[in-house]
Amino acid sequence: MSNIPETGRTRRVTIRLVVLQVLVLSLLATLGGRLWYLQIRNGKEFSEKAQGNHVREVVEPAVRGEILDASGRILAGNETKLVVSVSRTALLQQKDKGKAVLTRLADVLGVPADEVRNKVRLCDAKTPQPCWNGSPYQPIPVTQQATTQQAMQIMERREDFPGVTAQPTALRRYTNAEGASAAQVLGYLSPVTDEEVTKTADKTGRERRLPSDQIGRAGLESVYDDDLRGTTGVDRLEVDNLGRVIGSAGNTPAQSGNNLVTSIDAKVQKVVEDQLAQAMADARKVYDKETSRNYIADSGAAVVMDVHTGRIVAMASAPTYDPNLWVGGISAKDYESLNSKDSNYPLINRAIQGQSAPGSTFKVISTTAAVQAGYDLNGRYPCPKSLVIGGREFKNFESEQFGDITLEKALEVSCDTVFYGLAYDQWMKDGGLKPKKDAPDWFFRTAHEFGLGAKTGIDLPGEVAGRVPDRQWKQAYYDAMKNSWCEQAAKGGHEYADEIARENCADGNQMRAGDMVNFAIGQGDTLVTPLQMARIYSALANGGTLYRPTIGKAVVSPDGTLVRDIAPHEDGKIPAQGKLLEYIDQATAGVITSGTAAWKFTGAGWPQGKIELHAKTGTAEVAGKQTTSWLTTYSDDYAVVMTISQGGTGSGGSGDSVRRIYQALYGVDDKGNIDNSKALLPKPQAELPKFNPDGTAIVPTTFSYEPGATFLDPARPFQADQPASVLLAAVEPTRGGGYGRSRA
Repeated sequence: MSNIPETGRTRRVTIRLVVLQVLVLSLLATLGGRLWYLQIRNGKEFSEKAQGNHVREVVEPAVRGEILDASGRILAGNETKLVVSVSRTALLQQKDKGKAVLTRLADVLGVPADEVRNKVRLCDAKTPQPCWNGSPYQPIPVTQQATTQQAMQIMERREDFPGVTAQPTALRRYTNAEGASAAQVLGYLSPVTDEEVTKTADKTGRERRLPSDQIGRAGLESVYDDDLRGTTGVDRLEVDNLGRVIGSAGNTPAQSGNNLVTSIDAKVQKVVEDQLAQAMADARKVYDKETSRNYIADSGAAVVMDVHTGRIVAMASAPTYDPNLWVGGISAKDYESLNSKDSNYPLINRAIQGQSAPGSTFKVISTTAAVQAGYDLNGRYPCPKSLVIGGREFKNFESEQFGDITLEKALEVSCDTVFYGLAYDQWMKDGGLKPKKDAPDWFFRTAHEFGLGAKTGIDLPGEVAGRVPDRQWKQAYYDAMKNSWCEQAAKGGHEYADEIARENCADGNQMRAGDMVNFAIGQGDTLVTPLQMARIYSALANGGTLYRPTIGKAVVSPDGTLVRDIAPHEDGKIPAQGKLLEYIDQATAGVITSGTAAWKFTGAGWPQGKIELHAKTGTAEVAGKQTTSWLTTYSDDYAVVMTISQGGTGSGGSGDSVRRIYQALYGVDDKGNIDNSKALLPKPQAELPKFNPDGTAIVPTTFSYEPGATFLDPARPFQADQPASVLLAAVEPTRGGGYGRSRA
């Protein structure tokens, strides 16, 4: 027996019961509070979520807006294809889960039944491709290449093909209008990623991304994606706990995307693409004495810009590619080719992403810098065959010498030694190797004032800024490279690279005399893009205004109504103004008449007295490669710039092709006769194209698409409930950093 008194035992039991009661009450209070929170405080929210578990969304892709050239020609449109799709919901409602339907469908399409069944199965971690990774309630495309006969069999025997549809669907198509590709300008589309879908899950309208969406990944398709994409339609289906459709919870109709009118002229674009390719092909036939082989001419770019607005009339990059490779999903083989060294990376738009030393085309900037620094615009400066600076000989091209000449003549004949002397003299005034704290650095400052070392702001993705190798850049580069240089120097090698490493390890942050004189002729560490040079030479042509380059001209609705205008934008003025600008204008005209480009223009019959052209040639040397050809030109209307990597001299590599571009623009034949009826674009097109009441553009001339290609009118998208005969008739074929000296 226990020795605990009865009263003590009773007290303990009582305490335990009290504690238990408190615990029970606490649990009940917690459960009650949670129940209140779920059913009253947030009852509406959770009710909606629960209801959402029984609603499934089926999307209707919007018809993507078209990209048009300045005259309304379709550069990127929507081709209709007969797409056969299968509804998994309808198949699962059948006794055999749709096996018989899929077998009959495979027979009609002429493909193995397993192939069709695999395409409609759902993807998971264990299921290999092909499979469907979209919503199980979304119609699953089985083929995008159905024939009219196959579609008729399916749609006229609906009782044999429940849940199967065959209807025209819009797919992106790059039209090659007038033969112009414009691949790097237009860009391409690809499906959205899971991350993009998740990020926009709480958005509405065009801001929301759905698994079925295609979005722009490059070029104009990317920059103007929000305008072009439209709003995807959503049909909300009520389903039971077995996934069977029991009703509709409403729908939001798809809204077609807007169209983009560009400043590109398809005919001029075709000429520029052809002439760039021709210049590269011609260069490969020319023997390079320096390397004892023909020029490689491995890549290039060309730009035609309206000098009074900054709008791009044509932009070509080589090597190029067919953007239609991306339509419907790019193959692994094609993707590898577009990103391989062997193909020289055709996805790169070298007009805005290709960087190289500008060579003598830079001398208009150095001329301006010298005048800003106080050198006499009308003075005479020595042009010997070479100068010795810092113990190193800097030669003029082919050791030419012209005696004491003006700056105008120095530009005309592209005398390097004149600019060597000016830059060296100014470097000494700035303090040489011990620069003054307030050194004006006129040559570097002027380059920045011309817009170099910064992006132009063009409405294309991926633009690079180039490089002005000023003192700040020099110090930053030294800080990043010092350890590497010093490690290489410590090895004690005697190769050229080892000598440079020892020199840079010691004082690579100093602006040496050699750096300064190389900069003055567009060599050394200077990097520019073709677009930057087109912008500069446009400013020389228009009186000194730097315009922001643009390709988009206006956004219009599917019915042709203006949504918004994309107006030209002035970014500033170049420092060459007044008499200095007139002086440079006269000098660059002299390059055409008697200077380094004369043999390719006036010597080849160009009517300079009627259509005055201005130019500067440049042949930039690059360590370990053949010379880069540069030719920068302008007229009263256009700036035309062409550059070819490892393509030879400026005029020799690019001269003929640039002249032919001007011939096409102004209607000039090989004898110098002007025929206005043959001129493609004697003046830049300022007006927007006119539109028909149905939203289609009124183009100046008709052109034919490839047989079998039909382009959808975004204002009149096809409806799924149209009769089979109407749907099928709609897809019938219709017509419709270098080093060394700069050369001229």
